[in-house]
Amino acid sequence: MRLPLFPLHTVLAPGIALPLHVFEERYRLMVRRCLDASSPFGVVLIREGSEVAPRAGEGADLAIAGVGTFAEIREATKFADGRWSLLVVGTGRFTVLEVDAEAEPYLVAEVEPLPDEVGDPEAAARLVDRVGSRFIEYLRELQPKDGELGLPVDVQVEVEVEGEPVEEVRAEADEDEGREPTLESLRVPEDPSPLSFLLTGIVQAELDRKQALLEAPTAEDRLRDLDGLLRRELDLLHQRLGLYVPDRRNLADRRN
Repeated sequence: MRLPLFPLHTVLAPGIALPLHVFEERYRLMVRRCLDASSPFGVVLIREGSEVAPRAGEGADLAIAGVGTFAEIREATKFADGRWSLLVVGTGRFTVLEVDAEAEPYLVAEVEPLPDEVGDPEAAARLVDRVGSRFIEYLRELQPKDGELGLPVDVQVEVEVEGEPVEEVRAEADEDEGREPTLESLRVPEDPSPLSFLLTGIVQAELDRKQALLEAPTAEDRLRDLDGLLRRELDLLHQRLGLYVPDRRNLADRRN
């Protein structure tokens, strides 16, 4: 299948919500077409280069990952100057088979859906219990303690996969309304694949490591890697060594 691509310096995991601010003309066109066709676009990690660049076919400095995520538009607000404010949700993975940089102003690729296998069911079930518990502890440890500066971690996940149709809203204001998910509202999935993707989207890690988690062949493999990552992060957090406080601007507004 052919899919328009939105290269970004981020990794979108299935089940994770991602706010986007779209201002470049070619991506405005892409969004308009996706809304008209009620179709997704693909989010892929930029390995090298920038998403803000000349026409895709005019530069050879943009390198993208070979596995990306289908992004369905859940909310779309168009501003008077043509910019878009979107909330998209990752719905599944795909493998990039071939990229066409000439057919459209934006990249288009031939892609193949990439289902997620569980792996060994018994091993995966054991990992779900252990990793799920560590994940909750991890989120609690990231909340500022008494006397510490910083803001609680924002968590945005897909609550209802089959939501209402996207309603386009035209707005004059430049500022989006804030979304304030809470730790108490988060329910940890019990299925290996959804849990592993949830953690991939939320756990703080280098982009290359998050991409490796996205590309893991099975949920069991992904959970095993996440188990080691969470164990390392918890050791640091228990010692309160350089408490990481995410930049709200990065969490709340990805810009093309």
